[in-house]
Amino acid sequence: MSTVRTDGPGTGRSPVLMLAVATLGFAVNFWAWALLSPLGPRFKELLELSASQQALLVAVPVIVGSLGRIPVGALTDRFGGRVMFPLISAITIVPVLFIGLAGQSSLAALLVGGFFLGIGGTAFAVGVPFVNAWFPPERRGLAVGIFGAGMGGTAISALTTVKLVKAGGSATPFVITAIVLAVYAVVSWLVLRDAPGRIIPTQPLMARLAATAKLSITWQACILYAVAFGGYVAFSVYLPVYLQTAYGLEQADAANRMAGFVILAVVMRPVGGWLSDRIGPLPVLTAVFAVVALCAAVQAFTPPLMFLGTLAFLTMAAALGAGSGATFALVAQVAPADKVGSVTGLVGAAGGLGGFVPPLVMGFVYGRFGSYGVGLALLSAVSVLTLVLTVTAVRSSTRRQAVPSSRVRSA
Repeated sequence: MSTVRTDGPGTGRSPVLMLAVATLGFAVNFWAWALLSPLGPRFKELLELSASQQALLVAVPVIVGSLGRIPVGALTDRFGGRVMFPLISAITIVPVLFIGLAGQSSLAALLVGGFFLGIGGTAFAVGVPFVNAWFPPERRGLAVGIFGAGMGGTAISALTTVKLVKAGGSATPFVITAIVLAVYAVVSWLVLRDAPGRIIPTQPLMARLAATAKLSITWQACILYAVAFGGYVAFSVYLPVYLQTAYGLEQADAANRMAGFVILAVVMRPVGGWLSDRIGPLPVLTAVFAVVALCAAVQAFTPPLMFLGTLAFLTMAAALGAGSGATFALVAQVAPADKVGSVTGLVGAAGGLGGFVPPLVMGFVYGRFGSYGVGLALLSAVSVLTLVLTVTAVRSSTRRQAVPSSRVRSA
């Protein structure tokens, strides 16, 4: 059961303004979410952590942020982004300040802080249904893609955290981030409004999650996003190691090349959404997984980094970014209007968790065979299978479950 609010506090607000403020909130919360990762080597040295303890420290907020999107997406369907964006931002201030001011003395304290820091990563599941409701179906792909570019907030953390620690002390990046979060929480409460006509579900939370889980498009989009966004996450984490090991690059050079990979993927995410509006998400996704399969197959042979290897990786970055945008264009097009948040939560969780598997596989493969070729060949094979899924089951589900625009139009 659901009700439709045909008027309300969103009346008179600009969809573009709502998109801009939501994207800013996504970037700010992702900045906070990623604070621990750049400091992993520092904590390893100061606290004498093992490699596995360091990996656990970095992984905890990512796992919590990924899984937390499931309930947060469902709550956004019920309460709207106008409530959830300020709430998530305000709650995230607490673990940020805890880690910055008191939580760096032990691994246990860092793990507790990191667990609650994961709440910042759930902001993604707030923004997609919020933005989706503000735009008509024919513009949702681009709008959700632009919002998704807020994932570049992790780059802010990567570029500033270590420098701020060196310049001002261990608490500096956390205090600055907490201040930015507080300012955003106030601004978003004052500025954001939910779209007029937003469909508000009345079912209990667990009943809505159960109903969402029964939608075939939910699990199909989970697979698509786990490969597309999961591939982006995996390369953004593991690419420096790969480049240093396979090509003998220095750490700084490898990090710079990884930054180029990330920036290109972020830029291509709204492009994928825009193309989905023009030609449909399925053709975009079909092309994406075909390109990834081809490039991964080429890279499996470890070609010279200049020119073929660089071309393969940059092309994969563009495809994975576009595929991430196209996946949520598909969700915005097909998911029932009162379940967009719930579907987003499950799909977003799949994407976040999907980024953990490839680095583990690559590490195992290199340890076993002394080469990354098998791992990249597996990526190519997975992309081919995902391509087949796209042109068969996903296409069929899209035709069956597509909701007429008159039912889902909410702006």
